[in-house]
Amino acid sequence: MSMMGELNFFLGLQIKQTTNDTIIHQQKYIKELLKKFGMDSSKPIDTPISPSTKLVVDDENSPIEEKICRGTIRSLLYLTASRPDIIFSIGLYAHF
Repeated sequence: MSMMGELNFFLGLQIKQTTNDTIIHQQKYIKELLKKFGMDSSKPIDTPISPSTKLVVDDENSPIEEKICRGTIRSLLYLTASRPDIIFSIGLYAHF
């Protein structure tokens, strides 16, 4: 690593090292995901999803893009490396 300099990015993780601590986050990855899936103008919320939220199956059989849906879920699952608070929401989303 000494030949390459200080480590800033690794597998989608941003790493900031100071003399006292090391901070790992995925802010850039999240911004790229929002842009990729057309959600960059969405409003942020404090709680990803309420445990009492009930999701229902769409009986109208409206077509969905499976490739986009699966890509979204895979991308969100990768985020759980640094955001364990969203595991419940992602699991619920993957179920439906």
